[in-house]
Amino acid sequence: MSSIHSETIDGHWDNSSRGPIMNHGKRASQHTDTTHAPTAPSAKRLDRADIFHNCAGEFLGTAILVIFGAGVNCQATLSTSPGVAPSAKGNYVSISFGWAVGIALGAWISDVGDINPAITLARAAFRPSQFSLRKLEVPLYILFQLLGGLVGAAVVYGNYFHAIDIFEGGEGVRTLKTASLFGTFALDYMTSASSFFSEFLATMMLTLGVFAVKDEKYNLPDVATPLALFAVMLGIATALGMETGFAINPARDLGPRLLTSMVGYGGQVYTFRNQYWLWCPVIAPIIGAQFGALVYDVFLYTGDSSIISRLIHRYTSNRNTSAAV
Repeated sequence: MSSIHSETIDGHWDNSSRGPIMNHGKRASQHTDTTHAPTAPSAKRLDRADIFHNCAGEFLGTAILVIFGAGVNCQATLSTSPGVAPSAKGNYVSISFGWAVGIALGAWISDVGDINPAITLARAAFRPSQFSLRKLEVPLYILFQLLGGLVGAAVVYGNYFHAIDIFEGGEGVRTLKTASLFGTFALDYMTSASSFFSEFLATMMLTLGVFAVKDEKYNLPDVATPLALFAVMLGIATALGMETGFAINPARDLGPRLLTSMVGYGGQVYTFRNQYWLWCPVIAPIIGAQFGALVYDVFLYTGDSSIISRLIHRYTSNRNTSAAV
């Protein structure tokens, strides 16, 4: 029987198949033949094959996230119309749980992928060694996350198409009243700065949770990641989600927003509040994730996989060398 082993990256062992949410791109290092090392071209082909596998996981995981999330949005809101359902089939609590289930199942089925461009960019910035083909992987993962969000929204839209017609008051009528079932829009009293900060804060909380659950010092099993994401998403939705709809994920918002612009909502989904779609559901989560990763690595992380810990180690080594001289 051949033994299965994992090669190391930067001197650290990766014992997972694809790796949890913080270990993308390392399945390529696994092979079942311990007697013959693969040639360089074979290893390169394995890297590419595994990147394709990971991209498929990002696509499916993000699609599942949006199917459950936009799906519960539609059911809870559209069912308030007597023409759609005899009684309401949900409320804000069910919406919060629906998104929490979506992120947990999406992460699980994606082989514990990021399913969020903001998290992918934070990992690329603070855990660069976890990308075997860094320049190729990051944009590919983000592209497939966006496509997954778009396709997931398309599935939900197809499922609730007739209910949307009834809710809107006519066949083919499409307004922001139902566009908000797919993309996120701030409440009327929220200023642009307040909306930005709300998304920044919520994404920072998400990133702290993600980086904590995958910190090697806790040695948590892979199954802990979907459970932790469920808890974090539920907390964000119930505590920080009212004002802007808790996008916290550019793919979760931009993918469905693209879909709405294709099916009759037009440019109004982009002109709302002078490019709100870009600053709050896209840029704010990206910056919030970067700041959350920075806070975690500066104050809490004790390993040596972070670029921050490497910079600190290099600075300490240089000081010790200077003192010795």
